[in-house]
Amino acid sequence: MKVLLGITGSSSVHLGLKTLENLEQKAELFCIISKGAKKSFEAEKKQNLEQIVQRFKRCVFLDNEDLSAGVSSGSFGIDKTIIAPCSISTLAKIHAGFCDTLLTRACAVALKERKKLILAVREMPFSTLNLEHMAKLSLMGVMIAPPVYASYSKIKNLEDLENFIVGKWLDLLEIKHDLYKRWS
Repeated sequence: MKVLLGITGSSSVHLGLKTLENLEQKAELFCIISKGAKKSFEAEKKQNLEQIVQRFKRCVFLDNEDLSAGVSSGSFGIDKTIIAPCSISTLAKIHAGFCDTLLTRACAVALKERKKLILAVREMPFSTLNLEHMAKLSLMGVMIAPPVYASYSKIKNLEDLENFIVGKWLDLLEIKHDLYKRWS
């Protein structure tokens, strides 16, 4: 299975990296990290994202400015796409069909090919416009999956919370894991 992970410039970029860690051994993985994601990560974590991603050896990292990369075509065969986190700007571009980056073009491909597309929109509160974009994309089959926790998961610390959120995203991708305690 080919999975494309997009990481865009909203808060909580580290959740995208945690998703990457959990996907790397379980799928043929491609990743696009936006410039905004790099800036957000460095502002929140005070670390250089370029150095951190070097440890991922089984993932193919793609340049968001290279619209000729394979994932820009339906014939490349990406099965599932997730953007985690998904910025409001990226949400709006996907909704409008605006393909100015490799990631937004890959999402347009997912929509036209009717492939699984998951957007982990990271914003609070959502404006009416944000909700309209999400509702229209949902009607097209896009799964809107903001990073939200559930009390039944017995979260005791921040790592448990992050594991629950990433685990829910992996559930949507149909990837097996044991990151959180399921409802019994």
